[in-house]
Amino acid sequence: MFKWLVRLIILSVAFYVGYVVIYPFTVDVSSLKRKNPQITAMMKFRMKQWQEEGKKIQIKKHWVSIDRISPYLVKAVLIGEDDKFYKHSGFDLEGIKKAIEKDIREKKLKYGGSTITQQLAKNLYLSPSKNPVRKIQEAIITWRIEKTLTKKRILELYLNIAEWGEGIFGAEAAARHYFGKSASELAPMEAARLAAALPNPIKYSPVGNSKFIEKRASLIYFIMQKRGIIKEEYTDTEKGETEATVREGVSDGDKPVNDTQKPDQSPSK
Repeated sequence: MFKWLVRLIILSVAFYVGYVVIYPFTVDVSSLKRKNPQITAMMKFRMKQWQEEGKKIQIKKHWVSIDRISPYLVKAVLIGEDDKFYKHSGFDLEGIKKAIEKDIREKKLKYGGSTITQQLAKNLYLSPSKNPVRKIQEAIITWRIEKTLTKKRILELYLNIAEWGEGIFGAEAAARHYFGKSASELAPMEAARLAAALPNPIKYSPVGNSKFIEKRASLIYFIMQKRGIIKEEYTDTEKGETEATVREGVSDGDKPVNDTQKPDQSPSK
């Protein structure tokens, strides 16, 4: 009897390990070249969560091509979420190292150091759990996405499925909900505020008086200004809104807003 129990445990572990390794290779990454995903794993997770909590929330999403998203939002998201996006192959090793060091210091699994590609892999196919098994699967899918898709397509996918509030997914739905305009019409500060909310879109709204959003958005806006991203027509009208907060929040110049500077992240991150 004992031997059979041991064999059953070993067999169960073998099946589980096989699933962990095999599943990331079964997802159809190639279809993402031409097909836009309709419902993601993250959306399914939220719908189940809402049902359990008795909430009647409808998902808002409107797919648009990256060419119909304000370049200010594209740049703001890159600065805020993954400043090395075009330089890495899916993994920011320096960012991961810093995140691990901070987790060890604080004795928590808190800071992910995730790139945009890793976030895309997780949101499309996996649960928001922070357990090591999910991270292994995320790494494999991230590697496959980077090998299969162009950087432009990865960014387009991410901007269309990212969570921006309760039931709000994608840049177009976020722009309409918070600013009453399309994603193509977003001004620099509006883009910075949307990017600032991504670390925890359920806790922080892009609009309102959150000190975290104001400081983070001002830092992103400041970097956009310094890099010459913002057109001259905006620099005077929005300058006053940012200068005071930038002086308070920036002390060492044009540094990326990386994961280790973020608050507790929501499952979408």
